[in-house]
This record gives sequence, structure tokens and C-alpha cells, in this order.
Amino acid sequence: MIRRTVLEWRSLPYGKGEDAIPEDAADRLMAVACASPLGGRDGGRILTHGRHAITARQVVGVLVADGVTLEILPKIDIPDADGEATHGQIRKRLVHMLAVALEIDIAVGPMTDLGWQKDTLLEILIGLFARKLADEARKGMPRRYLTHEDDLTAMRGRLDVTRQFTTLIARADRLACRFDDQSPDILLNQIMKMTVDRLIRVSVSTENQRRLRELAFFYADIHSVPPSAVAWDSLILDRTNNRWRELVELARLLLGDRFQTTSSGAAHGFSLTFDMSRLFEAYVARQLRRALAGTDFTVHPQGGRLYCLEEAETGVGRFMTKPDILLKRRGAVELIIDTKWKRINRQLDDPKRGVSQSDIYQMIAYGQLYNSADLLLLYPHHSDVGSEAGTFASHRITGTMRRLRAATIGLAGDCHDDLVGLAGWESDEPIRLSQS
Repeated sequence: MIRRTVLEWRSLPYGKGEDAIPEDAADRLMAVACASPLGGRDGGRILTHGRHAITARQVVGVLVADGVTLEILPKIDIPDADGEATHGQIRKRLVHMLAVALEIDIAVGPMTDLGWQKDTLLEILIGLFARKLADEARKGMPRRYLTHEDDLTAMRGRLDVTRQFTTLIARADRLACRFDDQSPDILLNQIMKMTVDRLIRVSVSTENQRRLRELAFFYADIHSVPPSAVAWDSLILDRTNNRWRELVELARLLLGDRFQTTSSGAAHGFSLTFDMSRLFEAYVARQLRRALAGTDFTVHPQGGRLYCLEEAETGVGRFMTKPDILLKRRGAVELIIDTKWKRINRQLDDPKRGVSQSDIYQMIAYGQLYNSADLLLLYPHHSDVGSEAGTFASHRITGTMRRLRAATIGLAGDCHDDLVGLAGWESDEPIRLSQS
């Protein structure tokens, strides 16, 4: 099995060379990328196929094809780390971001630094799921009362009169009974079984395989359902089974939902991929809620949904807006945040500090539409921006009292302090937009 790890926007050579993979292996990886829902029509959102290399894009995760595994990691600055140690720390931070965004309490204590370095992101997540599921399974499988219908020799529950005097009219030794009985064959356990069955087919870790096969034996009597048939909205989590909530979220993570997707089968491979733009947005929103807990501020991801245009004759709204994050206080919008998963540059000879002009126009429109005086473009921090995270550009929009700031938050540690500190005002210099 060939295994390679690259960072987003980096290339992996194929053909001849010490670090290159065979050309047919590159073709198989591209096929898996094309089959992924995040890949687009030609897989170009995950990988692009060049003449001598395949290049990772902004979607991260793991692609598994016949005989080859490619892991794509996000670019996260890790101080005082290099090589495999850097990759291990990035995996740990990515798992932390997923845990925060999905409100999952992932205990990473049992994993050594060597585990983070030698295992791919996929094997790490599989191991976390398998250990957590085994711990819960030891406490007993959840059950619910389900209605059963059976023809019995003695009366149980209620008599099914219609069946008794039609189908069983000539069977005096049988009673058509309808009764309730506790059963483990419920949606929650079917989801766990389905996840275990899928992970057994993709894991190559001996330890993970051992745990998963033990779990498969435990769930052997549970009905198998395909992922496409799962009615997630019908899943009931209450005080009797709420301890399973985090496992359900982990299962959804590994089966594909929200900002991540999985696919398998069609391209003879498997993919677990994450759109870093969506994950970064969800992570910031969740961390903001934690940082502002106990205050009168409320955080609204993908909120607003106001139309920026109305038809002159009918008044029908057109072009709905969905700012990434609205920060409100007593119903009024205090701050609009637009998260950007890209490495901002801070060249001194660039008066725009690398900020996209289209992003500026969008934020000005948001400020006008939502009547907010404070606008913030938020990027992940890296060393080229400066030694510390925080606001690196602050301006007043010409002709108004609105301010627009560009800032970064660090991802190598907890970003609570970075988010709280973004209330500062550093400059009244108006932002200047050219037509270039």
C-alpha cells in the first residue's frame, strides 16, 4: 500500500522519482476524487491532474484507492515542529476543529504523539469512533418498545381481529397477536452497525480492524440498512439515550454530512473529505458562542437571509444574502464576520494587504443591508502575517461611520483570546479601492 501525505495546494509527483507514485496510482486517486461529492465534475475541487503531478486544492481529508492512500492536510502553522511531527500536530488540530464544530467531546489522551504521526486522519477518526463505541457498548445496547405482530399459541397483547378472522380463520391453534416488546433493532443501533460495517472495509490498521470486528460481532443481530436509507430526522435522542449523541455525530462525520462528505464504491475507493472553508466557518462560530457565553450577545451562523434587491413592480426579493456569522445584541446586528480560509499575505508594498477587492465590496453591501457599523474579514493566522494573531488592518468606509477590519486567529492553540480581542479599533484610515 502506497501512502502519501501532502498539504493543501501542494503537489505530489507521479511517474519516475524517489518520492513519485506510479502514474496509474495517480489515475486511481483522480477517479476517487471525481466520485466524491466535493470533487466537482472532474474532481478539480480536490485534485488537479497535471502533466507530472497531481495537486491538492482546498478540500482536505483522505482518498483511498486500490493500493494507494493520499492524505491531504490543511496548512496550519505549528511552531517548533517540522516533518512528520508537523503532520501529527496538524492532524491533532484538525480533529480539534471537527470536535468543536460538531460539539463532540473527543478524548485524545490515549493517543501518543507517535500515533498522531504514523496514522492518517482517517485511521485516527476510525480509532476514536471504535474506542468510544466499545466503551458505550459495554454499558449495554439501547432498546425501545416496538410493535410486533405474530401468530402465537397463547394470547399476548391485543388480538388482531381482522387477521384472525381472515388469514387465520381455519387455524384454531393460532392467535393473531399484536404486542409491544423491547427491541435493540432500532435506528440508533442500525446507524452504529452501518458505520462499523463501512469502516471495516476501509481501515488498514490492525488495531482498528480488531476493534471493529469485535463490534461487528456485537451488532450481528441488528438489521443492516444502507447509508442512503437512514432517516436521520427520525432519530430520537432523549434522556434515556443522550449519552449516544456524540457517537451519532461521529458516525455522521464518518458517513458524510454537513461540511464533509464520504463516498465509496463507484470508483473502487473511498474518500473522507472536508471543505475547509465551511469547517473554518463552523469552528469560528462555535468558538464565538463559547467565548460569549453568559453575555447578552448571540451568534447566528449563516444568518440574515435578507434580499439585497427587490423587483420594482412586484417588490419580490432577489439575491438572498447569507453572511457567514452575525453577532447580535438585543436583536440588533453588532458585528458581521466573513470567514476566509486562505493564507493572507502582508506585503508592505501592498496597501490592500492581500485582501480581495470582491470581498470588500461584499462586506460593504452587508453593512448597508444589515445596518451594522462593524465588519470583519477573518483569516487563519500564519507566520508571514506577523508574530501574533489579531487585527492587521482597520479602516473606516469612506463617507460612513462603518469600520471594516481584517484579522487573523491562531489555530495552533485555543483561539478564545483571539476572538475576544477582536473588538479593538486600530486605524481611521479610509480604505481605497482601485478598479484594478
